[in-house]
Amino acid sequence: MRNYTFIILLCLSFSIANAQNSATATISSRATVIDPIKIDKTLDLDFGNVISAYNPGRVILSPDGTRTAFGVQISNSLPGNVNPAEAVVTHGSNNYAITLPERFTLYNQENPNQVLIINEFKVTPLKGNNSDVIKIGGTLNLEANQVSGFYTNSSGFNVTVSYN
Repeated sequence: MRNYTFIILLCLSFSIANAQNSATATISSRATVIDPIKIDKTLDLDFGNVISAYNPGRVILSPDGTRTAFGVQISNSLPGNVNPAEAVVTHGSNNYAITLPERFTLYNQENPNQVLIINEFKVTPLKGNNSDVIKIGGTLNLEANQVSGFYTNSSGFNVTVSYN
């Protein structure tokens, strides 16, 4: 009887050990290809004419195109070219982020040692279906007795858009 019991136990342990040693699942896969995000500049940032003063000052150009002066003057009769920067962002229906520099330097064309600093950039997107128009303003900082002249920087500043 012992032999039969041993043989039965041996057969049971063999069938338990070989019951299942693998399994299979079928996995589907997909991908959606979206258009790359794109930005195209339509207008440059232009603060217009600013009148220097004996004290430091600043001019804030908002994304809607309004200018406010602190410590300096702006002429309503001779404003010059005043416009916020403008660009078109093509993004499909995807969300995106906008990155602007912390500051940007303008140089006097006649005397490159004379500079103006733009900082505190502000951006307002005007939403569309698959593209937005973004308008960018900022703060122009002037030193006391800022030397008159045309200030520019031909390298421009970067506006970066990227999908979230």
